[in-house]
Amino acid sequence: MRTTSNPVFRNLPKQEGGGYATFGSATAGAAQVTQQFGQPQVDPWARPTTERSMTIDDVVTKTGITLGVLAISALVSYVLVHSNTGLAAPFVIGGGLIGLVLVLVATFGRKMDNPAIVLAYAVAEGFFLGALSFMFTDITFGGAGGATLIAQAVLGTFGVFFGMLVVYRTGAIRVTPRLTRMIVGALVGVLVLALGNIIASFFIEGGLGLRDGGPLAIIFSLVCIGIAAFSFLLDFDSADQLIRAQAPEKAAWGVALGLTVTLVWLYVEILRLLSYFQND
Repeated sequence: MRTTSNPVFRNLPKQEGGGYATFGSATAGAAQVTQQFGQPQVDPWARPTTERSMTIDDVVTKTGITLGVLAISALVSYVLVHSNTGLAAPFVIGGGLIGLVLVLVATFGRKMDNPAIVLAYAVAEGFFLGALSFMFTDITFGGAGGATLIAQAVLGTFGVFFGMLVVYRTGAIRVTPRLTRMIVGALVGVLVLALGNIIASFFIEGGLGLRDGGPLAIIFSLVCIGIAAFSFLLDFDSADQLIRAQAPEKAAWGVALGLTVTLVWLYVEILRLLSYFQND
């Protein structure tokens, strides 16, 4: 079983085996079930259930709802900060921290399929992104580009998302255990570097130079964007595994949460990269 760099997906139900680039093909191992007697094996002690299995339509619907709530919250946040710039820092810090806590609760509390937590995360991250976008693009905070830069970042984010979806569906890049290890290792590496840069900034102006807009910062953002893009392949594969395993329909909320986490990270990195060129 392959794992994913996105921690949200790791505690969702999984099945041994699975496939790639299928999104909802026949259940893996069905031939083994009928191997001896030619008919499905039934557990006489199993409780009957009316809960249907998750489908790709469930994933698309739940993800669309989550992103819709996030977009509305981000717009509200942007408008509020535009009318009162003093709200920018509280929205960024508060929204970011609340979003992080909700992801940790969902992941380690095994509540990824709880729609209330997923939608609450969308609201928190929406306020975070709306305020952060304003700070990156408004001259009040030393930014530039305005709404045009935000639109470019949004288009770039979804361009990467749909591009990687095509790559996954066509099988241009196969999700293998080796690829998974490489992406997870790269993710850990950039997180350590980012944390080290924050710590160093307390003692050295600009820290390690990973976020100061210089050549090294541009390279670091490009690396982060690349890792986030490849993380989508692992996320798509995890969703595929859940569909094959006939996970319950509510598990689609966990998939939506995982994809949204990656999308938020990708958007922030693209926005940051674009802001470097605006400030030059």
